[in-house]
Amino acid sequence: MRVVEISSFGAPDVLRLAERPVPTPGAGEVLVRVSASGVNRPDVLQRKGYYAPPPGASDIPGLELAGVIESGDADALARAGLQLGQRVCALVAGGAYAQWCVVPVAQCLPIPGSLSDIEAASLPETFFTVWSNVFDRGGLQSGETLLVQGGGSGIGVTAIQLARAFGATVIVTAGSDEKGAVCLSLGAQHAINYRSQDFGAEVLRITEGRGADVVLDMVAGDYVAREVACMAEDGRLVIIAVQGGTSAQFDAGLVLRRRLVITGSTLRARPVAFKAAIADSLRSKVWPLFAAGKVAPVVHSTFPATQAAEAHALMESSQHAGKIVLTWEP
Repeated sequence: MRVVEISSFGAPDVLRLAERPVPTPGAGEVLVRVSASGVNRPDVLQRKGYYAPPPGASDIPGLELAGVIESGDADALARAGLQLGQRVCALVAGGAYAQWCVVPVAQCLPIPGSLSDIEAASLPETFFTVWSNVFDRGGLQSGETLLVQGGGSGIGVTAIQLARAFGATVIVTAGSDEKGAVCLSLGAQHAINYRSQDFGAEVLRITEGRGADVVLDMVAGDYVAREVACMAEDGRLVIIAVQGGTSAQFDAGLVLRRRLVITGSTLRARPVAFKAAIADSLRSKVWPLFAAGKVAPVVHSTFPATQAAEAHALMESSQHAGKIVLTWEP
C-alpha cells in the first residue's frame, strides 16, 4: 500500500510517499480501506519531532480517516452494530495517512447520513476531542457561555456547532475579521479579533462582567492568566494544547474566590476503552444532529495524498478556517 511517511523531522517537505505492507487486524480490530485522511495540528508536531506516537501505534502520521471496512474481528463488529463493506469514519492513534489502516472497532463510527468520505474524514479527531473536553471534562451546560480560543481551527468550528446545538452561548477568538465572520456564520454569537482586541476585556464586556463558564484553550502560556481573569464563578478552563508555551503565571486568588477549575487533557495515548466511551456518546447524542441539520462538516481544503506537504504548509500558515483533508485514489 502507499503511505505518507516522515522521512526525517523537519519542514513539510520531509513528508514523502512510500510503500509498506498492508497491516493485519487483530482481536477487536478491523482493516479499513482508506479514501480520505484528516490533517490535524498534532500531525505537524509529529512531523517536527515534538509529538511521538504512543507505544504500539504506527509511526505513520494521521489521527482520523474515512473508508470502508474490508476485514476484521466478526464478533467485535457484531457487538458494535457494524459490518464488512460498511462506510465508517474512525479515530486512530496513528497510521491514517495510508491506503489501509487497522482501527479498533470501538473507535469506528458509521458515516452520518449522506456525508461524503471527505466530509466524514474531517470529523473524528475534533468531535472526539471537543466532546471529551468541552462536555465531559468542562461540563458545559445549556445556558452557559463558552469561550473558544481559535474559533476558525478544526477544533474551533466543531466546538462552536456542538455548543450551540446544546444551548450554550459561544464567544470565539480569531486571528482575522474574515475568520471571525466564518465563526459567526457557524453559530458563534460573538467573535473577537485577538490581534486587535483584548479578548479578556471583550469577554467581560459581552457577558456584562459575569465572564465565561467554560474556556477551551489551545494556547496556554500567557493566555492562562488572561482567561482566569475573565471567567465566571465556578468556571472551568480546559487546556488541550500549548501553542503559546507550557509555563503560565496567574492570579491564584481569583481561582480561590471564584472557585475555578483549571484542567486539561490529551487524547491520543488514552486507552481504547476511554475512546470507545466517547464514540458511544457521539453516536447517541451527536450523530443525530447531522440528520437534523444542527451540525455539519466544515472542510476548507482537500489535497491528494501526493501533496501532503502542501497540506501541512497550509496548516502551519493558519490561513484556513475548518478542516484540511487528504484524499487517496482507489
